[in-house]
Parts: sequence; structure tokens; C-alpha cells
Amino acid sequence: MELRRVGMIGLGAMGRPMAEHVARAGYALRLHDTEPGRAREAAEATGGQAANGPAGVAAASDAVITMLPTGADVARTALDAGGLADGFADGGVLIDMSSSEPSGTVALAAALAGRGVGMIDAPVSGGRKGAVEGTLTIMAGGEAALVERCRPVLEAMGKRVVHTGAIGSGHALKALNNTISAAGFLAAVEAFLVGKRFGLAPETMAEVVNASTGMNNATRNKLAQFVFSRGFDSGFSMDLMVKDLDIALDLARDTGTATPFAALSREIWAQAQQNLEPARDHTEIVRWLERLARAELR
Repeated sequence: MELRRVGMIGLGAMGRPMAEHVARAGYALRLHDTEPGRAREAAEATGGQAANGPAGVAAASDAVITMLPTGADVARTALDAGGLADGFADGGVLIDMSSSEPSGTVALAAALAGRGVGMIDAPVSGGRKGAVEGTLTIMAGGEAALVERCRPVLEAMGKRVVHTGAIGSGHALKALNNTISAAGFLAAVEAFLVGKRFGLAPETMAEVVNASTGMNNATRNKLAQFVFSRGFDSGFSMDLMVKDLDIALDLARDTGTATPFAALSREIWAQAQQNLEPARDHTEIVRWLERLARAELR
């Protein structure tokens, strides 16, 4: 059955622009956020309608997208009294685009299946810029037929939709991707700080590294944009980065895989989190590393 009515729960830095793309693709939108003003503003921007709670969103939707901070938030939104499961008609679909724990996703999908509701996990990569531009990479886990049913909605928000395997596999791959990204960011910043203390200009280092073998996502898409500019406003928080690293390490333990480098990277990020003010952008780890190095990447 074709999806025509789509709900969106979680209208923050990522969810709001994603909802706008879904609306532009022609879907009828029902919207909800724990901050009521966000739902009203998004409704005005998209032509959708704000709903009174998760059950209200589900009752008016064929599929509901969640874009929430944690998997625990998604589970509460789905299963608590007045949650999505209370509103969905038989055959409804939950599309969790949050960065959730794979084991929790598997358990939630089983609970929803017992109530006639399908689920896929479809976390994203590309940051706020990708959400605004509709160019996200989307990692979709779940039954192949259900992923294909949801693909047109996902393609409204992203340039690439990859079926990653069974339910939970999208969330696993998202955490592993962020583990690689986090390590690359640390390596780049440390190298640039050494260069700065030697006397190299950060812009010169970036020009050479981005044309050489040291190039990575941080050197191409983060340093000049958010660090050299001193904006530190990528739209992805330090708290979420540490959470994703914890998910990846839990996955490593569950699979019996030794990951000493990932564990060390996680500890460095966690130390920075503890030494910076709460709710900081993840790029602000540079401020802490700069204090240690007694240099600034300006």
C-alpha cells in the first residue's frame, strides 16, 4: 500500500528541514514535538497540521518518522500510553531516523509487530546541511519489502538510500560511521595544532591536506567551515557524538570485537564533554584541545 500520509515527531535542527522536504514531495503531514511551538511553526511552514500527541499523529498517518535524541525516547513515544502504537491502524509503519541503539530497535520492532505495526530504522548522515539541502545519506534497516514501501518518503529527504540489512542494521552502521568520523576529526585537529605551533597557517595546511592522502571529512567539511571561522555551529552536539560512540562500543562488546582505538577515541571525546559547558556543538572539542596544545586554529 502506498504511503500518502506521513507523521513527523521531533522537529529540531534536523527534523524540521526534513519535514519540509517531505511536504514538498506532496505528502500530507501531521506534526508533533515536545515543544508545542515547534509543531505550530513547522505546520505553518509546510502546510501540515500539528497533532495532539503521538497517538494523534499515528491515527492520521500511514507512516510516522521519529527524529529524537535517543532510542529510549523513541520507545517511550511508541509504546507509552497515548503513544504511536495506540494510534496506528493495522499496517502502519514507524520509521525511526534517530541515532538509536540497535538492540533496542530490534526489541521495539518486535513489540510493534505484535500490534500490527511495521518498523524500519533509517538513521542519516550529512548533518544539518544535508537535512536542509535534502542530500542526506540514509541507512535503512528492516524487511526489504517494507524498506521499498518507505523508499519514496526517504528519497524526499536524501540523495542516497541504502538498504543495510535486517532491522537494527541501519542504527549499527550509523554508530560505526560516526566512530570513524569522530576519530578522523581528532586526528586532523591534533595534526593541525602541531602545525600551528610550528608556524604553519591552518589554511595552508588545509589546502595541502585536502589535496593529499590525509584528507578526511573533518579537513574537507568541518575545519574551515566551523573551526577556523570560530562558529562551532555544525548542528550536531557533543552529547550526541559521545552517545553514538557508546553505541558503537556496546556493539563491539556484543560482537566480541576488540576496539582499542575506538575506546581511546571515546574517552577523549568524553573528557572534552566533561570539560566544556553542557549542550556544546561537537566541533567545540577543538576549544578543549586548543587549551591542551596552547594554540588556536584561527
